[in-house]
Amino acid sequence: MLSRRHFLVTALAAPLAPRRLWAASTLTSGSWQLDTLSDGNLMLPGDFVLGGMPEAEMREIVARYGLATDQLTPPCNVTLLRDGTNTVLFDVGAGPDFQSSAGKLAESLEALGVAPEEITHVLFTHGHPDHLWGLLDEFDEPVFANAEYAIGQAEFDYWTDPETVDSIGEARTTFAVGAARRLAVIADSVRKLSDGEEVLPGIAARLTPGHTPGHMSFELAAPSPVMVLGDAIGNHHIGFERPDWASNSDQDKDLAAKTRSALLDRLAAEQMILIGYHLPGGGIGRAEKAGSGYRYVADL
Repeated sequence: MLSRRHFLVTALAAPLAPRRLWAASTLTSGSWQLDTLSDGNLMLPGDFVLGGMPEAEMREIVARYGLATDQLTPPCNVTLLRDGTNTVLFDVGAGPDFQSSAGKLAESLEALGVAPEEITHVLFTHGHPDHLWGLLDEFDEPVFANAEYAIGQAEFDYWTDPETVDSIGEARTTFAVGAARRLAVIADSVRKLSDGEEVLPGIAARLTPGHTPGHMSFELAAPSPVMVLGDAIGNHHIGFERPDWASNSDQDKDLAAKTRSALLDRLAAEQMILIGYHLPGGGIGRAEKAGSGYRYVADL
């Protein structure tokens, strides 16, 4: 049996500091509890996602969702799983060094009453800043000191390859430098995953490449199966309605479109619960077939 609830948590960062209102979603399934916690949001130029798409149709789709095309502010949803034995984070947010609007995971965890030392495992979907840069504290030590870490083998190899910084493109040079520095700290202990590998009981790694070369999603075999998508489906509008369109946010645009389309086919056919890192309302929902594309349905 599956149930879901939304809640708002008001957290005070310091006495007399402005109050921050955190939105979170909780999904319970059997002995599992999944929380999606806000790491804040990104501030992206519209072209970073929408550039190169068929202009008239793209604008019509985006307008129907009440969004502008010059700037996008997608939320960042970090997933926390507690199963009675393990306390697992899927990605660690942006930390303080990427964008001032992001990097709020520590406050969200505190508001939920979860201490960093309680995290037993961290599973990375990929190495982009908003997913990885929250790994280290100000002393370059892992924030989640007691956790075991895992990332896709191909993803680890890509970001730790010295040649990546020269091949990734000028707009993403800092991504490569930042990922290499952070992964170097855990290089000797991080577990490298292959497609289909069972990471923990009931959690399987699924290679979903294109956004990055070794992007992983994670399939949870809870009583009701759940797919933690990371950025394999990066938004709730174009990504669902026209998954076949190339997006500038993806490093291999054509491969990402194929991955996205195949994922949506499966998610819609099986009515599997999905959790998207940049999807609205906490990111928990389903995909439904709608005409030649799909529709994101947030209410379960």
